[in-house]
Amino acid sequence: MLRKRIIFTLIYDHEYFMQSRNFRLQKVGNLTWLERNYKFQEIAFSLDELIVLDATKGKKSIEMFATTISKLVNDAFIPIAAGGGIRSVEDAELLFRSGADKIVLNSILLEDPVLVEVLVKTYGSQSIVASVDYKLNNGTEEVYIHDGSVKIEMELEGYLKYIESLNVGEIYLNSIDKDGTGFGYDFITINNIKDKINLPLIIAGGAGNEKHLIDGLKLSGVSAVATANLFNFIGDGLPIARKHIINSGENIANWDVNN
Repeated sequence: MLRKRIIFTLIYDHEYFMQSRNFRLQKVGNLTWLERNYKFQEIAFSLDELIVLDATKGKKSIEMFATTISKLVNDAFIPIAAGGGIRSVEDAELLFRSGADKIVLNSILLEDPVLVEVLVKTYGSQSIVASVDYKLNNGTEEVYIHDGSVKIEMELEGYLKYIESLNVGEIYLNSIDKDGTGFGYDFITINNIKDKINLPLIIAGGAGNEKHLIDGLKLSGVSAVATANLFNFIGDGLPIARKHIINSGENIANWDVNN
C-alpha cells in the first residue's frame, strides 16, 4: 500500500508569499522571511511534499516564479510541485529545469486539453497534478478557474471525471469556502466524490490542526492532506502534528524529525 502524505502549500504572488482566506490574499513575507521563520531545511523532515502555487492576479511572470522555485529547492530537500500560469511546454520545462519535480495545472485543464495531453506524454502522468478549486452555491458544487475568478459550466463531479480522461497523475482538490479558515476540510463534499474517481486525491482548504490532517488521512481515496495555513503550523506545529499522526497509526513515512 502506498504511503499517504502530508503536503504544505505555499501561495505565491509577485515574489511574496501570501496568506489566503476564501481566495482573498494577504501578503506575509518574501523568501527571506520564509526561511527566517520556517527554516525549510529543518521542517522538511515533517513534510512529504511542497506545493507552490502562483496566485498572482492578472499577468503572471513564469520567469520570476521559476527563480523563486530554484531558490526554494536549495532550502527544501523534498519533492516540489509548482504551478500557476503554465501556458506552454516551454513554461513547464522552465519550472522543471528550476527544480520542480511536478507541475500543477488548473485553467488549461479546461481551456487547452491538447496542451495537457502533450505535457502528459512529455513528462509522464506522475509529474502532472490537476488543481481544482470549487465552492458551494445553494447545494451545487461549482468549479472555478483563473485563480477562483471564473466559474465553469461543469459541476464538480462531472469535471473530476473529465480530468480523469486527461490522464493526469493526481488531483489537488481545494475548497474555496474552507480556504484559510482553519475549521477543517469540506468532508461532506470529499466523502461524496472520493469513491467516484480513480485518481489519487489531495485534499486542501480548511486544515487548522493535526486532527484535521488525521481525519483526512483516514479516508479511503485520499492520498494526501495539504495545508497552506502559515500561522497554525508555524514553529513546532508541523513536527508535532506529524508525530501525532504517526502515533495514530496512519500509513505515513516514519522518521526521526529531530535529526
